[in-house]
Amino acid sequence: MPNIVETNNLIKVYGKEVKNEVLHGINLEIKKGEFSSIIGPSGSGKSTLLNLLGALDKPTDGNIYINGSHINELSDDQLALFRNKNIGFVFQFHHLLPEFTSLENVLIPNWIDGGNSKNQNKKRAMELLNLVGLEGFENKLVTKISGGQKQRVAIARSLMNQPDIILADEPTGNLDTETSTKIYNLLRDINKELNTTFIIVTHDRHIASKTDRVIEIIDGNIDKDYKNDPNDEFHNFENVAPEYCFLCGQNVVK
Repeated sequence: MPNIVETNNLIKVYGKEVKNEVLHGINLEIKKGEFSSIIGPSGSGKSTLLNLLGALDKPTDGNIYINGSHINELSDDQLALFRNKNIGFVFQFHHLLPEFTSLENVLIPNWIDGGNSKNQNKKRAMELLNLVGLEGFENKLVTKISGGQKQRVAIARSLMNQPDIILADEPTGNLDTETSTKIYNLLRDINKELNTTFIIVTHDRHIASKTDRVIEIIDGNIDKDYKNDPNDEFHNFENVAPEYCFLCGQNVVK
């Protein structure tokens, strides 16, 4: 399976007078279709890494390749186009436009892309809302739906331009446990059905223990990088989230 993401000696420094090196030479490979998580304490550099992989920020040094494209070489305008076509984003706070309906919010990436086949685009947006379990919600203003439903709209929006990669930054961090489980299951279903690559930054080791691969960042370095066995739930918790081990076989994410 080819690499869809590759970084070589990725370094990120903030500040000019007082420099703060947040990432210290990250080397990382992600294969197409992987369902991976990035974990680590606050300030470890995990969100910085996700922003670099999403072309939302530029590295101080090192190289990033996304689907074979060397994104360091792209101009700001080219990066904006690249992001919109190739990468979907799901954040802790959904960042929906409150004056728009669910359907209109899902269509936004296509509008940015200059899409002009209105009927076809609307059909796809409706299909995505159905996929995330929001059939019948297309004409509701997003101010009139629940937090979990808003996050589902954000997931549908991230899929609108058929990206190869979804980058999720604490996608369940603002949700209760039951809703978090449902959102996790939805992301899993999309990964399996569409073979979309997922990279999820999370503080929730309960969620991380259910991903296929866990990348742990400590002080700007990859401290651990290991795979989980989806058929060995107990040891996933034992390795990634020992504090949840007493729940094994009970209140675990299915």
